[in-house]
Amino acid sequence: MITVSAKAKEYLGQLMVEKHTAPETFLRVGIKGGGCSGLEYQMSFDTEQKPGDEVFEDKGIKVVVDMKSLLYLYGTELDYSGGLNGKGLVFKNPNATRTCSCGESFAV
Repeated sequence: MITVSAKAKEYLGQLMVEKHTAPETFLRVGIKGGGCSGLEYQMSFDTEQKPGDEVFEDKGIKVVVDMKSLLYLYGTELDYSGGLNGKGLVFKNPNATRTCSCGESFAV
């Protein structure tokens, strides 16, 4: 399961309004190889599910993830940070054994 904090829900809702997304739009999250720790997070708005996608809904936000990425992201919470180090969505991933200082890549 992938969950969404209240702050992330509010932020995503604002983004979807600003980008004039379609009602069926969801948040697609995943991973790819790269970054200083070995794996990088990916996020985008999407409207088409693919075979093998897993769908989660938390606080009214639909999150879709492919099966390969889910192995690394299961139990992750999407949160919003508005701190001095930049603002935006952050992944609170319990599977990450190491993360880079910017929080955009991780290792398991």
